[in-house]
Amino acid sequence: MAYYEDLRKYVGTAPLILPGSVVIIVNEKDEILLQHRTDGGWGLPGGLMELGESFEETAIREVKEETGLDVEGLTQLHVYSGQDHYIKNANGDELYAVTAVYTAHSVSGKLTIDHNESHDFQYFKHDQLPKDTLGGARKYITNYIEMKNQNKAYR
Repeated sequence: MAYYEDLRKYVGTAPLILPGSVVIIVNEKDEILLQHRTDGGWGLPGGLMELGESFEETAIREVKEETGLDVEGLTQLHVYSGQDHYIKNANGDELYAVTAVYTAHSVSGKLTIDHNESHDFQYFKHDQLPKDTLGGARKYITNYIEMKNQNKAYR
């Protein structure tokens, strides 16, 4: 059972601060890997931190669990938090997300789908994202493109 699920036993639906990580995986064609999630639209691979993990460890573990891929050479893009990252889930659970966003240009392994979490994975050009790309993912990708255009370190 995940850490936050244990907490929910004690706090019910009250707001929690939940840290997590996502990864913008970029291929050699400068396309970004998106995950068609079973709980919504298209998003970035990632998830919530477990006890004792760093943001980087969370990113690596979540990408492996969700895609089957091993990521190397993570570059931290930004950490997003605050009032704009408040979420109220359909079941009434409230949370404030603290999300570390990374980029990775080096992956290995075979892309596999965990059907409990994903319908599909596809690479997209940043200016051709699906209409139902989740707001957070769209924001992170937009910020990545802006930073990449300003700073060659993200290329």
